[in-house]
Amino acid sequence: MTTYRVLSIAGAAARGGAGIQADLKTCQELGVYGMSAITAIVAKNPRTGQNIFPQTLDAIEAQIDTALCDIGADVIKTGMLFTTEIIYFVAGQLRLAQTDKIVVDPVMIGKIGSALLQDDAMQAMKTAIIPQATIITPNMPEAEKLLGYPQGTLKNIADLKHAAKTLHALGPTYVLVKGGRLEDDATDVLYDGTYYYVLHAPRIDTIHTNGAGCTYSAAIAAELAKGTEMVEAVTIAKRFITAAIRHGKPIGNTVGPTHHAAFNESGETTVKVSIEHV
Repeated sequence: MTTYRVLSIAGAAARGGAGIQADLKTCQELGVYGMSAITAIVAKNPRTGQNIFPQTLDAIEAQIDTALCDIGADVIKTGMLFTTEIIYFVAGQLRLAQTDKIVVDPVMIGKIGSALLQDDAMQAMKTAIIPQATIITPNMPEAEKLLGYPQGTLKNIADLKHAAKTLHALGPTYVLVKGGRLEDDATDVLYDGTYYYVLHAPRIDTIHTNGAGCTYSAAIAAELAKGTEMVEAVTIAKRFITAAIRHGKPIGNTVGPTHHAAFNESGETTVKVSIEHV
C-alpha cells in the first residue's frame, strides 16, 4: 500500500487548533502521513507576555532534514515562518528538496489577533517563498497585504479575481484567494493563469474557526500528495474545511477550533464549483 507523505514547515499552536497541530490532524483524516518542522511556538507566557518563540535555524534544519532524509515528502507545505531569517532559510531548503509540489499558506495574523509574520518579512515572503509555490492560499487580508492594498479593499468576487490574477504574477502556478470574509457566501477564487475556478459554499454562522486557513491548505497538500489534480484537490479541501467549520468546537475562552473529523463523519456535499475563462 502506498504511503502518501506531507511535510509541514510551520508554527506550533499550543491551543491545538491551528498550525502544525491542525496540519497533522488534517493529514490523518485524509489518509496521509504528516510530518512537521516547527518554525516557532505560539503560546503566551503568563509572566512575560511573550507569545511567539521562534526556533533556531539549526533546529529547523534538523527537523526538515530528518523528515526528508528518513521519510521523504510528496508535498511540502509552509505556514507560519514569522521572520525574514527563517523565510530565507526555508526558501533555500525548498530549493534543495526533492519535491515539485509546494503549498504556501502565507500566514500573517492568527484568529485571536497574534501577528504571525514580522512586518519586515513581507518582501522576503514575496520574493523567496511565493515564486517557488505550486499554490498559495491567502485569505482576503493576507492578499491585501501582499499586494500593498489598504485593509478592506477586497469586497466582492470581482475583487478576489483581480487579486488572484495580480498575485499570480509573483510566480506561483496557482493562486487561491479565500473569501471567508465576504458578506454573502464563503466563496473562494482559484486562478491558474487561464481560468478562474469559483468555489461556492454556504456561510456558517459561527465564531469557532481557529485554524481554518491552516486546515484548508493542509487538506490541499494532502490531496496533492495522493496525486489528485489541483482543481479537484482544492474542491475536496473546500468541502473538508466547510464541514470542519460547520461542526466547529466551542472549546476554551475565545475562538474555538474547527472539527477535523467532521468531513469523514458528515460527507459534506454543499460546495459547488463554477469555471470561468479569463
